[in-house]
Amino acid sequence: MRKMTYIDAVREVLAQEMERNPDIFIIGEDVDVDGGVWNETAGLPERFGAMRVVGTPISEAGFTGLAAGAALCGLHPVVEFMYPDFIHVAMDQVVNQIAKAELMFGNQAQMGVTMRLCAAGTGTREAAQHSQNLEAWFNHMPGMSVVMPATATDAAGLMLTALRTPHPVIFIESRRDYYTEQEVPDKFEPIPFGCGQIIRSGKDVTLLTMGYMRTKALEAAEALRGELDVEVIDLRSVKPLDMPLILQSLQKTGHVVIAHEAPETGGVGAEIVRRITATGFDLLDAPPLVLGGKDVATPFSAVLEDVVVPQTADVIELIRDSFRK
Repeated sequence: MRKMTYIDAVREVLAQEMERNPDIFIIGEDVDVDGGVWNETAGLPERFGAMRVVGTPISEAGFTGLAAGAALCGLHPVVEFMYPDFIHVAMDQVVNQIAKAELMFGNQAQMGVTMRLCAAGTGTREAAQHSQNLEAWFNHMPGMSVVMPATATDAAGLMLTALRTPHPVIFIESRRDYYTEQEVPDKFEPIPFGCGQIIRSGKDVTLLTMGYMRTKALEAAEALRGELDVEVIDLRSVKPLDMPLILQSLQKTGHVVIAHEAPETGGVGAEIVRRITATGFDLLDAPPLVLGGKDVATPFSAVLEDVVVPQTADVIELIRDSFRK
């Protein structure tokens, strides 16, 4: 094993696949300047040149439209949005072109576009326009895969899969996971979409999570040691969902709590509850519970942000609530 940060693991995979496949190129704001805003492209402009690491003006609509056209011509663009919030400017290109093109062309064309939503989430106090969790928007959109890796190994493995699939992928990266060194394998292997992972075994309650909430979920499970035996599953992929793994765990525990940082209203947790009640209702010993962010924009104030976004203590309390119902 070796140690590597999340951002370095993704960059290593990008370099490997760009070497293997000359059709892959990166496009976005400042990707060609000083290693990119997050150090996510360090060394890549020098190695692959300006035609394959393309810095752009501040025009998400423009460069996302360019990427859509390039994909229709057989290339595989990696479109980088400096923050997930900035994809709003390009939603017509993302929703009406990239997500729909394959169907509208009768599957005679492919749309291999990997869209990196960099520095997602909260915790760095960047307020309402730089702190959004948007996975539910894209989960609702036909034609997209949506992944949310929380570790360096998962990020590298899912990026490998994204770069090798000829279809659109929304790749959401948690800012708070970017720079912590983690143990990683000597060689990264592709991780299929739709494969969750049990990261802590337990018998009393199933705790489903994604993105940075993985960290809080593990903290909550550890804090409840001796009181409740919590099984923690990192979904990794929210579209497609690993429903077989979820139902397998629920068959053992009978209790399920879903925790995510995105607003609770209309979130991924609600969709998981819908599927559980449709296909695994008889496995439930208590109502499924969802913990998400409050239905307000993320405040700049650190104190207020911590109230709006679920914390470890909130996860603990909701797990206990599952046994009070």
